[in-house]
Amino acid sequence: MNTINSEFLGYPIFKGQLVDVLQKGKTIINTLNQYSFCLAEEDKVFKNALMNSDILLPDGISIVLSAKFLSGNELKKIAGADLHEFVLKYLNSVYGTCFYLGSKQETLDAIKSKVEDVFPNITSEGFSPPFRDEFSQEENDMMIEKINEFSPDVLFVGMTAPKQEKWVYANRDKIQATYICSIGAVFDFYSGTVERPSNFWVSHGLEWFVRLVKEPKRLWRRYFFYGGIYLKHIVSSKINHSIRF
Repeated sequence: MNTINSEFLGYPIFKGQLVDVLQKGKTIINTLNQYSFCLAEEDKVFKNALMNSDILLPDGISIVLSAKFLSGNELKKIAGADLHEFVLKYLNSVYGTCFYLGSKQETLDAIKSKVEDVFPNITSEGFSPPFRDEFSQEENDMMIEKINEFSPDVLFVGMTAPKQEKWVYANRDKIQATYICSIGAVFDFYSGTVERPSNFWVSHGLEWFVRLVKEPKRLWRRYFFYGGIYLKHIVSSKINHSIRF
């Protein structure tokens, strides 16, 4: 196990700083929150993709608090948006390149415009794939071709979990990019399509609450239904650990 990883309910969760993310060689970076954890426990392919991440970030206050509760491990929440901002600053310093795969074309256009304005040393491109649960072989080949023609330093994938992580894991050997980051909702946050909660809410671990208030119909199941399932996992793990010792 990587020395900057910590075991969390069987997952190799990242416990380092963002500066430690930039490792040598092809690096697959995913995130874990209570929702993706619950989905992965029901989806073996998704779980395999997460377990085989080179870096699995603790993206959620529930993961941070649970790690402390279960084993005393001190984790720092690192959201996909934090990773994205850090990587862009790095790329700007080295005149790097990045490619955005996912979302609507209008969103990609807004991202490209913002990157050009804020990080003028970065060259970026993007591709909006068809919106469907599964891609045909032809569509899949086209996506990989678009990425590899550009051959970016960093590939950002925003197709929502678990679709994005499973796609990356299935195609990682075909993708010509040094860092591959599955960051989901960050595409909407960065483009301005969806406003991310302010730093006040983020720093107090209440980003999820603001998002729920703004989009209750879409997010209630994620936070309440799966929140209950997640809590059962945590309590069960704590009880089993206590029995063993």
